[in-house]
Amino acid sequence: MSHNHIRPWRNIERRKSRQIMVGNVPVGGDAPIAVQTMTNTITSDAKATIEQVLRCAEAGADIVRVSVPDEASSAALKEIVKESPVPIVADIHFHYRRGIEAAEAGAACLRINPGNIGKEERVKEVIKAAVDNNCSMRIGVNAGSLEKHLLDKYAEPCPDAMVESGLDHIKILQDNDFHNFKISLKASDVFMTAAAYHALADITDAPLHLGVTEAGGLMSGTVKSAIGLGNLLWAGIGDTIRISLSAPPEEEVKMGFEILKSLGLRHRGVNIISCPSCARQGFDVIKTVEALEQRLAHIHTPMSLSIIGCVVNGPGEALMTDVGFTGGGAGSGMVYLAGKVSHKLSNDQMVDHIVEQVESHASRLEAENAATE
Repeated sequence: MSHNHIRPWRNIERRKSRQIMVGNVPVGGDAPIAVQTMTNTITSDAKATIEQVLRCAEAGADIVRVSVPDEASSAALKEIVKESPVPIVADIHFHYRRGIEAAEAGAACLRINPGNIGKEERVKEVIKAAVDNNCSMRIGVNAGSLEKHLLDKYAEPCPDAMVESGLDHIKILQDNDFHNFKISLKASDVFMTAAAYHALADITDAPLHLGVTEAGGLMSGTVKSAIGLGNLLWAGIGDTIRISLSAPPEEEVKMGFEILKSLGLRHRGVNIISCPSCARQGFDVIKTVEALEQRLAHIHTPMSLSIIGCVVNGPGEALMTDVGFTGGGAGSGMVYLAGKVSHKLSNDQMVDHIVEQVESHASRLEAENAATE
């Protein structure tokens, strides 16, 4: 809400973490929380992967991860990196040779657990490739793939086992004087995920990449992620996020921004505040919101829009948004601009007119921002 001041009871004090760079994207410190996703194409099909990366970038992704399981994927990675408008993270897992190849191909970051790639000499080779190519790393601990000795020690996946795994991998990098890393501790269980991150946040200043892994489909996975990640973000924990959904990756990006938007941590595009509708509605709220979501998807400038069906809550909500429309009955309603009553409008003109008002306001905000810069 561009015309409102920030209320102190809405402030979230973020955990102090050191800052690293993933390509040209700062992660940690006071940098905006970065939104990530991961491609699901066959990486060796460079054309299909690049097309998906571009869709994700258009949706707002700051960073995109691609899996690099074989030599053919390494060969395609160089072209993918060249064509991508955002930094590319190469997901390596156990293949140290893929890590070296990815760093040399221009990957901005390697997703790799150094303790899983074999003898110390291999670790040193990957670290050298990362340093030589200005490549950061992400330690990625998953509850579903914990080391055998930790499962033997703890009997089952648990927060303590996840934290110990993460610290073991951190030690390997730090013993080799490599500090350009972030870390994640993911589980499909929201309680386990949150407990692990809370514990780790107190004992390292490394940037934290948040995620509830294998969260599920678009709706169920978003709900689970919103609960798990929302808990952490509200506590100030988290420097970059990925919403893991069985859905197109660009949907992960959209959901990530929605979660950040709901906590006031980051804004992108139009935040539509709308009522669920009832018998008092003066127009079809549900269909109107669906139409506006589609027609305003191209707006990236942060701003707010209220679409309320009647005068019970409509005027109050409109006072706090950049643009608003409140149903008034008799086929018309009231338009609000910058929290003030502006003019009356017939329902059948509403969608087109609201789109015009939002686009106009977005242009003004962009001009003001450009002048300030």
